[in-house]
This record gives sequence, structure tokens and C-alpha cells, in this order.
Amino acid sequence: MQITFLGTSSGVPTRSRNVSSIALQLDQRAEIWLLDCGEGTQHQLLRSDLKSSQIRRIFITHMHGDHIFGLMGLLASCGLAGNPQRIDIYGPSGLEEYLHACRRYSQTHLSYPIQVHTVQPGIVFSDNEYSVRCAPLKHRVPAFGYRIEECDRPGRFDLDKAKQLNIPAGPLYGRLKQGETITLPDGRTFTGNDFCGSPEIGRKVAYCTDTIYCQEAVELSMDADVVIHESTFAHQEADLAYQRLHSTSTMAAQVAQTAGAKKLFLTHFSPRYAPSSSTALQDLLLEASAIFPDTELAHDFLKYPVPRRQPSLS
Repeated sequence: MQITFLGTSSGVPTRSRNVSSIALQLDQRAEIWLLDCGEGTQHQLLRSDLKSSQIRRIFITHMHGDHIFGLMGLLASCGLAGNPQRIDIYGPSGLEEYLHACRRYSQTHLSYPIQVHTVQPGIVFSDNEYSVRCAPLKHRVPAFGYRIEECDRPGRFDLDKAKQLNIPAGPLYGRLKQGETITLPDGRTFTGNDFCGSPEIGRKVAYCTDTIYCQEAVELSMDADVVIHESTFAHQEADLAYQRLHSTSTMAAQVAQTAGAKKLFLTHFSPRYAPSSSTALQDLLLEASAIFPDTELAHDFLKYPVPRRQPSLS
């Protein structure tokens, strides 16, 4: 599971930062999931080593332009490139109507199917490898945060041990991998846990934007390996953050700390924090790190492979 930041500015793009979008590459399946799709996202994809043909799911947080204006263009380009795969799109009420209007008035005809899912709090997608849950955030329009969870995986199966004990290969190996107890025709009994290493704990990523500090963001971020949280303003501009329902650096850090998360990435920075301004992004990092030390500033094209956790010794 690898995170690639495609856009880390809020509201409008800057010379060094595009507006919101994040790509999540999934292990063991050639799929990319996008979180938001601001204007210019397809250009950011072209500048990266990611393949738009691998996009299978797109999760939209809310209907503000800096999070959706790139969506129709990306979908159209995928169609012109002959993308044969279905793309599932998840987001708030109004998203399907918006895309329908874009296609109607631009006379865009996609050569592949798309399915728009209007999300409600709770599980919005799950299979035998991943699940995605959303929760409402606190913003000026309906907005949702997302939590992507990888399912736990059985530990590595000790094939050599099974062979040495003359356990017949085939379905019995599969049952042992699943932790079952088997009995052979000769009366010997074996338990799967004796042949498997410690389970691989599934990784968890939380994405919270746009929002002010809220309990729902904390719940989405509980025990997450990575929390990606908006940090539009510095702490000194908390009054402005409350007025506009955006987060400060310290609010984002408080979410990660309260949730017991492992790592925090700040993103969605106001363009006011340019290198020449009196307050720089490094100041936002210092503010957040004072509360939650393992904090990092996101920047466009930053890649972060989410590490697997070591199993508990207990």
C-alpha cells in the first residue's frame, strides 16, 4: 500500500502545489484508488509514474471545486485512452447529478461503465482484502472523511514442515492456512496455528478533509497507521479556521494524538503560506509536531509506502 500525494494546496493551485488529490496503490492487485480529484489531477498523474488505466475507485469528500473539478476531465481522458475497466465513484449527494450534467452539456460519451455511489455514514465498500468506511465531517457543505482498512492476512505457511510430517498436499494445506484443525486417516491431528507464522495486521489509512476538529475525524483515525488531515491554517488563525470550518495545524495534530494514530501527514495548505510570508509551512509543522511528534508536511508527488506492523509479542 503506497500513498502518492498529487495535490496539497487548498482552494486554488500554486506554482508548486496542485489542488486536492491523493492516489493509493494497493498491494497484490494492480489497482489505484483516488481520494478526491481536483482540477489538473490528470496532469499530475501524467507527471508521476502512476497509470490512470489502473484507477478502479474514486472517493470524493465533498462537492467544492478544488476537490471535484478534475473528475470529469480524468474520466473523459480514460475513455479516450480506451480504458476498458469499470470505475466506481463514491461521494456525497449531488455527485451523480453533477457528472450527468457534465456529460450531457459537453456531449462526453464514455467507452466504459462508471457507477456512482451516494455514500452514507458507515461501510461504503468491502471485499475480502479491503474495506472503506466514511463518516460526516464538519464543513460548510456536506463532507465525508474516509477510512481505508486492509484485512488481516494469515501468517506465512510453513510448507517444509507440512511436507516433513507427510501431510498430503492439496485442500488440507488450505485448511491449515486458515487455522483449522485437521485429522489424517492415520489418526494424527494437526492445528493450523502450528504451521503459520504470526498474522499480518492490516494497515489503516484515514483521510479527513475539509473539516474543523470533530469527533468523527477522531473516530475515523483511531489506531490508524497514517492519518492524512487538512491543515489549511496556522494555529494563530484559529478564529478564521472556525469561521470557514477548516482545520489548523494543531487541530490536525490533536485528531492524530487523540486517535492514537501512528503517523500524520498535513495537507490542504492555504496559499497564504508562501516562502516569502511571515508565517511559513515549516511553522505549521512545528506547531503540529509539538502535539504529535510523528508529523510530516505533504507535498506534491511525495510517496509514502505504508509499513506493515510487527505482530504483538503478547
